[in-house]
Amino acid sequence: TLNFVEPTKTVSRAMLRIVVATAALVLAVSCARADPVAEFYKGQQIKLIVGYGTGGGYDVYGRLFARHLGRHIPGNPNVIVQNMPGAGSLRAINFLANSAPKDGTTIATFSRDMPLLAIIGHNTNVRFDARTLTWLGSSSSYANDAYFLFVRKDAAVQSIEDARRVGGPPLVLGGTAEGATGNDVAMVLRSALGLNIRLIPGYPDSGGLFLAVDRREIDGRFVGLSATASSHPQWLSPTSHMRQLLQFARVTRHPDYSDVPTARELARDDKARAIIALAELPYRLSRPFAAPPGVPAERAKALQAAFLAVHNDPLYREDAARLKVDISPIGGHDVMRAIDDIAAAPAGMLDAIRAIMSDAKGGG
Repeated sequence: TLNFVEPTKTVSRAMLRIVVATAALVLAVSCARADPVAEFYKGQQIKLIVGYGTGGGYDVYGRLFARHLGRHIPGNPNVIVQNMPGAGSLRAINFLANSAPKDGTTIATFSRDMPLLAIIGHNTNVRFDARTLTWLGSSSSYANDAYFLFVRKDAAVQSIEDARRVGGPPLVLGGTAEGATGNDVAMVLRSALGLNIRLIPGYPDSGGLFLAVDRREIDGRFVGLSATASSHPQWLSPTSHMRQLLQFARVTRHPDYSDVPTARELARDDKARAIIALAELPYRLSRPFAAPPGVPAERAKALQAAFLAVHNDPLYREDAARLKVDISPIGGHDVMRAIDDIAAAPAGMLDAIRAIMSDAKGGG
């Protein structure tokens, strides 16, 4: 009698091996195709546009972020930095919103005041809607930072009282362009605090402003604590030729500068305090990063996830500590909430900011 059991078992085992091998192959091919984001970014180059020249605070944050971004994006693309200064970074954000590729290969960082500039709507050169950008987040929410008014110790104005004195000498400050934080804060505080400020705009970037103050072309400037620590630390030395007259974007005084009053403390009435509080809202997105509108959803999510992953990366944190910059990140959704809060400000407050900016633009 013939025994067919063994051949049947042998065939069954062979078939099983074929099925398993085929399944494994299908699974491998499926997995290889499962991440279209990785497929897209593999071998790609991402361009990070910085809306200012080299050496300033935005450039420091931009280059720091670029060094670590690629390894947190599926496909590990190369990331390069391109500086695009102009109009206080308005040139860069206009380019991002209107001309940059919308495929996820271009991102940008620009002035924190750009959303406010767009919302108040007084500048005809604004060609973007902040709420349509693909927001990645902000490297700093200013939790550990402060925006100081630095003044030379040999300037004619040496105190807030001097700056308020009727008929006294003006405090001559430098700035870049409308929409740049230093310019806008100077104009807001000139109005809200009654300071005799004369602003000289047109400097190319933050480095140019530091140099102008050091050369005595101007009496001082507004600049952030962490930006100063990373770009011009000699101003923070005990033997520095500079002093701080006030700190902005702080509800309470920075713990390391408890002798320097906040702008809110110096306000003489509730309306002035409210205007200052509105002007301080953009600091919640102090070092913003965004991609253009219309980036494919899966790539937008990958960029947003990579943004937060970078800021939790120990290597990034180590670099940031070495550069002495504030790292208190928020994600894209929190940036949108901050923009919504600016847009929801009382109409009277927005009108007041608009009037201040319009007066400044007109040379007032």
